[in-house]
Amino acid sequence: MKNINAGLPADVAATPTRRAFMAGTAAAALALLASAPESQAASDAAQQIANHFSSVKTMMGEFVQFGPRGEQTGGKFYIERPGKLRFNYEKPSPMRVISDGRNVVIGNLKLKTWDIYPLSKTPLSLLLAERIDLSNKSVRGVKEEADLTTIVLGDRSIFGDSTITLMFDPKTYDLRQWTITDPQAKDTTVMIFNVQNGVKFDERVFQVPYEDVRK
Repeated sequence: MKNINAGLPADVAATPTRRAFMAGTAAAALALLASAPESQAASDAAQQIANHFSSVKTMMGEFVQFGPRGEQTGGKFYIERPGKLRFNYEKPSPMRVISDGRNVVIGNLKLKTWDIYPLSKTPLSLLLAERIDLSNKSVRGVKEEADLTTIVLGDRSIFGDSTITLMFDPKTYDLRQWTITDPQAKDTTVMIFNVQNGVKFDERVFQVPYEDVRK
């Protein structure tokens, strides 16, 4: 069974240049936060960024995903707050990831297999929350720079050592990417682009095929 805390599945080799860029970006941000206390107060500017992100109830766009072993794949993503997400991976990947607000399922359409996890037990629940409050205990660190605001979220009582690191443009408040770090300190990074906000989705977009999942 796959570990959802390690991020979403990827199965295409990364190009060296892009892999190095993404690994360097994530590693640098995480290194800056390595010495941060369990909870770190954020400035009003950082909270404004978090509030803006929380106010975006729906979004869709394209993504490139980088796995812990250098795997790279891409596709289209769909998010509806709170709790809903869908990743359609481009071919040749047979994978689908869907969260309906209760569970996250990872499906292999070729093998016709599915794994299911309670959303509340995964760091994705923090990304998809109704609101991100930078004053609560889930905030593990905040780093503000001229060109990047980085927010690390986690809750040891729920996710153990797993965290999710969100990276925002401090000028536009746009989410650039996120990185999920699993208990073994392995990172999976998702970079998003061509993002559209305020999109209305058909309810079937986030419909989990429970009959297939439970076969």
